[in-house]
Amino acid sequence: MSSQLHITNGDAFTQRLLKLKFKGDIITWREMLCEGKTETNVGSESFWKTRFEFLHKNYNVSKSWFIEKTLKEYRSLCNHKQQDEIILWFEYDLFCQINMLAVISWLKTHRRHARITLACSGHMAGSNKLHALADLSEEQLQELYKNRVALNQDDIEYADYVWQLYCSDNPIRLENLSDFENYHFPYLEPTIKAHLKRFPTIKNGLNEVENHILDLVANQKPKSKKALMGLLLEDQGWYGFGDSQYQRILQTLKPLFTGFSPARLSAKGKEILGNQTSYYSELRNNEAYLGGALKYNFLYNTEAGRILKL
Repeated sequence: MSSQLHITNGDAFTQRLLKLKFKGDIITWREMLCEGKTETNVGSESFWKTRFEFLHKNYNVSKSWFIEKTLKEYRSLCNHKQQDEIILWFEYDLFCQINMLAVISWLKTHRRHARITLACSGHMAGSNKLHALADLSEEQLQELYKNRVALNQDDIEYADYVWQLYCSDNPIRLENLSDFENYHFPYLEPTIKAHLKRFPTIKNGLNEVENHILDLVANQKPKSKKALMGLLLEDQGWYGFGDSQYQRILQTLKPLFTGFSPARLSAKGKEILGNQTSYYSELRNNEAYLGGALKYNFLYNTEAGRILKL
């Protein structure tokens, strides 16, 4: 009998997996590497130091919480050395795909001889929408497990390569990736494209997510901040963000609203949404990173679909 280790995308899904009684231990990957500065050497002391500094400053994560929740779980992963197969449970969105790349990069270095398989939710037969793991029934999860994809050496090398590019200081390298279809990652291309649209646009200095928020408020006129959050979480395409991420974005855009009960744009917000002026200089922050790149050192040209270096 081969032994198995499951690595999941979060605590909620870990709880579901425990109920399904699959054989093998479960490790939860508690990170959000799609936000803040990242380093290529996943699991190193400098990697975790960089991550803690970002999470502490931007999400008020305490050192004790970080040690208890993230580092203890990571050390548990380090101690699982004997498993023949490691099963990765991730989803189609940017949040999950970036975490997945980092985990595979770590496995490439530290678990060379294990068989690595991927159970990734997204498209489901007979449905047009993309599905999170939480959307799936017990039967569908069993099916996803049964049909999990074995990653070959080329897949592992490619995931590691994309991770290195994500952590580089120049997102144009990611933009030039072209051979996604040769690997077992069907959701990587759209999520990398979504990532590139997180750089500020030439037209008004806001990125795709920020423009989407203004657009939603102008058109849907949510009655409260809670209603706005509901709309954002429901209608976010490839991003897969949670409440705390949207709360943080709303905080930076606060001057563009008259208030949130109801949510309405200020005169400045309407001007920016109409591309009559830019909010770039007000948002510019020399400590804001997306992966290894400084967010405000680049602009996204929506017409050409290309990144420009300033």
